[in-house]
Amino acid sequence: MKSFGDHLVLDVHSGKHYHEDAIRLNTGRCCLEYIVKAKKYKKVYIPYCICACVRDTLKKCGVDYEFYSINEFFEPVKEYKLLTDEAFLYVNWFGLTPVKKTGLFEKYGKNLIVDNTLAFFDKPLKGIYTFYSTRKFFGVADGAYLYTDTVLDEDLEQDYSYEYMLFILKRTDTSIEEAREESGISEKRLNNQPIKKMSKLTETILSGIDYETVRNKRINNYLYLDSQLKNENIIKIDYPEGAVPMRYPFFSDKFKLREKLIENKIYIRPYFYSSEYEKTAHDKFAEKLAEYSMLLPVNQRYDEDDMVEMVKRIKSILNNKY
Repeated sequence: MKSFGDHLVLDVHSGKHYHEDAIRLNTGRCCLEYIVKAKKYKKVYIPYCICACVRDTLKKCGVDYEFYSINEFFEPVKEYKLLTDEAFLYVNWFGLTPVKKTGLFEKYGKNLIVDNTLAFFDKPLKGIYTFYSTRKFFGVADGAYLYTDTVLDEDLEQDYSYEYMLFILKRTDTSIEEAREESGISEKRLNNQPIKKMSKLTETILSGIDYETVRNKRINNYLYLDSQLKNENIIKIDYPEGAVPMRYPFFSDKFKLREKLIENKIYIRPYFYSSEYEKTAHDKFAEKLAEYSMLLPVNQRYDEDDMVEMVKRIKSILNNKY
């Protein structure tokens, strides 16, 4: 029985989700788990520089995996002949390497899985298993979308995220630095989560976002950074017309640049990882990505004045500190 009266709830304009027709789950890694369970895959090919949560998810499901290398265009180097119970996981890096430009659908068809966790605005190809993460683009503590035509025969529990929204509320009221501890707690709780339905709090927030404004801000911020930094960038990623970037991938071999950026309050997070291939065959390009990537924010909190200030700090470091 519905209750009436008492205190008010979060006031958010109720509209449509950007991925209105997708299944709403709790995390991107749970989307991957959903796919491999529903399709009963026995093996998945994954890139060397993928984060550990993908490997951990496959291990959790008892699914074998094999690494593949990517080239300087972020495309797979080799082509594989897949068995019916095998899949190929392709990552759209930062929304700048859309799968539709790779020809992988023609090669792998329904055995292709697209990881769009770094590419929220990239629409899925029809009939291709595709999943998204909301936390990397918006102020929520959980949330993922999944496109699939194979439904998992499980009753999914409802997720709840209100206890883990403190870092977002604190960040709004104070600063990045003061909210860091709560952010770590929220991130840690997502490890080893079972597949759940997206929390109602996250659903409410995501239904009230002005996606067109977010899109335009991200594109404009990215293009400004690229106009100012592309000559310093040692790895080039062409901007696909209309793409909505997650971050600006700036690659530099300047000594201790990462530390200098953080000292100047430009906080960067790793999205290329090196731990696994250190134990296996070396992948030189993956090593380069992990070592030299400085992934600069372009999100909707910032405008052109912010980008101008960030570029000023970066160029000051590059020009005077080495």
